[in-house]
Amino acid sequence: MRKVSSLKKNIVFAFLFVSVISHSQTVRKYSNEFMNIGVDAAAFGMANAVVASTSDVNAGYWNPAGLANLEDKELSLMHASYFANIASYDYAAFAMPLENGGAVGFSIIRFGVDNILNTTQLIDNQGNIDYNRISNFSTADYGFTFSYAKKLPLDGLNVGVNAKVIRRVIGKFASSWGFGLDVGIQFKSKGDWHFGLMARDITTTFNAWSIDEDEFATIQGAVAGQNQELPETTEITIPKLQLGFAKKFVYDYDYTLQTELDLNFRFAETNDIISSSTASITPALGLAFGYIDMIFVRAGMGNFQNVRQLEGNNSVNFQPNIGIGFKYKGIYVDYALTDIGDQSVALYSNVFSIKLDWSVFR
Repeated sequence: MRKVSSLKKNIVFAFLFVSVISHSQTVRKYSNEFMNIGVDAAAFGMANAVVASTSDVNAGYWNPAGLANLEDKELSLMHASYFANIASYDYAAFAMPLENGGAVGFSIIRFGVDNILNTTQLIDNQGNIDYNRISNFSTADYGFTFSYAKKLPLDGLNVGVNAKVIRRVIGKFASSWGFGLDVGIQFKSKGDWHFGLMARDITTTFNAWSIDEDEFATIQGAVAGQNQELPETTEITIPKLQLGFAKKFVYDYDYTLQTELDLNFRFAETNDIISSSTASITPALGLAFGYIDMIFVRAGMGNFQNVRQLEGNNSVNFQPNIGIGFKYKGIYVDYALTDIGDQSVALYSNVFSIKLDWSVFR
């Protein structure tokens, strides 16, 4: 079992390292993807369809405009595991309202694989295998987000902005710094409809990589025709857009149903269910049933993708999620299971999160 786990970690490392050192265009279709996974088990349970309705500390990630609805300080923590528990995904956030109708927030995301075996020096120049030359290292991506939100004079209209700092580290082989901005808008109509717009990486997020040339030299030429020259050291993340429509229904005071439909846009041709040479769109639908504002059951569908089967035929896959939540005073505990039934090509994951409202301490 330990050998299998080590093999998986080496495969994950090889994928991550090659993705950095291989030649590619400066503008990439997929870049800093760990920042697009999502946060908060409650949101995962709704297939991440929360751009229009988010209104707590986690709005700093989903749509910073939602932070303007905060009534007190809030803290959020989340943990999830990927790739058969090889990779860890962790998130922490804090936000607080301001006296002028605004709010501020800060969050940190870490997606990492630890204790990877470095076997690049396993065989010496004479062709001898020396297991003492094996070492361990970690690869990790960090996202630091600073958020600000403000209620505008028009009733129901909020705006927010994120300033992001990206730090990516692959052992001592390579590392990068990145910077970018997000802008979000929310509007609540008199009919209790909620509209949200989130523009991610609107300035294009810029990553500058630093590659250890001595370490690169140890693998240069190891495979004929590959890794012959140092790769480009700049990377640009193109903008993405999320548009959301939400409405909350209340039945007999004790029962609620939160619904939302989001449209996720990428300005590149992908496998999304709607795709062209200029843009691609995939929808996400989420539902949350609540009882006495204490117990919540959630479900959602998203990540609709065109997938080519082994027979050569195309089919449409999607990712179904479910979740449950419990609220007591200012304590929120949530759980989500993503990709139930292994319906999509994505891997399923168990997601846990907890949120604290400062009112619990009063």
